Order: sequence, then structure tokens, then C-alpha cells
Amino acid sequence: MTAQELEKDFLDKVADEIKIEPRDWMPEAYRKTLVRQISQHAHSEVVGMLPEGNWITRAPSLKRKAILLAKIQDEAGHGLYLYAAAETLGVSRESTIDDLLSGKAKYSSIFNYPTLTWADIGAIGWLVDGAAIMNQVMLCRTSYGPYARAMVRICKEESFHQRQGFDILHVLSKGSDAQKAMCQDSINRWWWPSLMMFGPRDSDSTHSDQSMAWKIKRMSNDELRQKFVDMIAEQVKVLGMTLPDPDLRWNEEREHYDFGEINWEEFWNVVKGNGPCNRERLEARRKAHEEGRWVREAAIAHAAKKNRRKQAA
Repeated sequence: MTAQELEKDFLDKVADEIKIEPRDWMPEAYRKTLVRQISQHAHSEVVGMLPEGNWITRAPSLKRKAILLAKIQDEAGHGLYLYAAAETLGVSRESTIDDLLSGKAKYSSIFNYPTLTWADIGAIGWLVDGAAIMNQVMLCRTSYGPYARAMVRICKEESFHQRQGFDILHVLSKGSDAQKAMCQDSINRWWWPSLMMFGPRDSDSTHSDQSMAWKIKRMSNDELRQKFVDMIAEQVKVLGMTLPDPDLRWNEEREHYDFGEINWEEFWNVVKGNGPCNRERLEARRKAHEEGRWVREAAIAHAAKKNRRKQAA
């Protein structure tokens, strides 16, 4: 087939909702877009373990410790699913991780904010994982097969994480005055960074239009952000708390909530590596990678030994 015929076949599959599989022909730009998006998604899952891991030993009960440990374990699993999906596109796991450790690759800017109180773990579950689900549900229908299939399980687990986070805040919101204040404070600090998770405005997004044409994405950044605001503006009423936005109000004509302007200067500053915990997060990943080197080397040596025995037999 000619290059033109191959591209037409690819576009026909996308239009007909037929998944693109690893051995199918695909445009190089499509492959590179997927490598960037899937690897950044994987990095975000792994780096996202750090702010929550900070509270394992300080969770208020044994039950809460066990739940938090299980959640962090889920996030590690999500990273593994996604690194495996990226490998089907011809990149090695080692190279993608090296890009993260060197600072070349990005991850979600939300994880560069500190967790100051136990309520922050609830806010991360409710707001951060809630925003992630809003992004990720549409990825269950993304055009690349391995990515779509990985997202089905990830979304199921993330929906549980969101409910777990809401439960933490719900308990605090019914507690003492100090607990209520802690709950409100965490919502105040995590609300705007959560809105930033959907990325830049559509007018400033360099990849969005092409990703939607290829059906890698199904909704734009601004559409997803609006959907998230509409959901959270109602859920926060159950907590008896408020969102830190004086411009938040229901618009009868649009049938959506109006909301204030994001601090885009802060957004781009964090994306460029200048967030409150950027250096701390990367240093923690580099340290863990180096300290785990002996495990990787032992696994390689064991595999080589088994292979030699098999060949000898």
C-alpha cells in the first residue's frame, strides 16, 4: 500500500471507531502524541503516590492507614499498566522513566503541591481524583486499543478513590469546629489546582485539536473543566462547605455554573517546574530509583541464570 492508502485506512478506522492496535500502521505524529500522553499519565500516577505516602504513618486510624495503603498501591499499578501501554508504541520503559528523572518529561502539575493536613488526603481523593476521572472516562473510548483497555480498570479504581476521599471530608465536615475548619481549608487550597489539571484553555492548547481529530481525546480541556465544576458545585453542598470562588453561580441561560478565572501565571509556573514541591518530588523519585537499582540488577541476573539453565537442558 502507498503512504496515502495507509493513511486513508488509518483515518477510516478512527472514523469507524475501530481501535488502532500496536501492529497497525499509524502516522508518526499519532504515535509520538500517544507516547507523550501515555508516559506523562504514567509518571503522574507514580509521582502522585508521594503526597499521599506522606500521610500513611499519620492517618488517624488503622482502618484509614489500610485504605490509604491500598489506594497508593492502586496508583503504582496504574503506572505499570500505562508504562506497559507506552511500550507497545516502541519505547522502552527505561527511556520513559529516564525522561522523568532527568526532568525532560512532564507529569500532572497538581502533585507539586504539599499535603499539609489529613484533610488534604480527602481533598486529593475527592477533587484531584475526581478531575482525573473526568479526564479518564473518555479515554476508555480513546482510539488506541492498549490505552483504552488500560483505562477501563484504572477508572473503576479511581472512582473508588474519589468516594474514599469524599468520605474523609464528609466525616470531618460533621466533626468539631477544628475539623470543619480543616476540611474547608483543604478545599480552599486544592480547588484551583484541581481546575488546572484539565490543562490550558482550549485557545492555548497546542495538541488538543489534533488529538480530538484522531479521537485520542473526546472532549476539549474547557468542556471537561466545565463538566467538573458543574459536578463539584453540587457535591460540595452535601459537605456544607463552599468553593473558594466568589464568581461561582448557576447560569440559567447556559444551564451551567459560571466560575472565576484561573491563575494562569501560577499554572504555567508550576508546569515549568517551579511549583512548591517540584524539586522535592523529582528528588524523591531519583532517590527511589537509585536505591532500587540492586533489585533490578538482581532480577536481570536471575532471568539470565534461568535462561542459561533452560538452554543447557
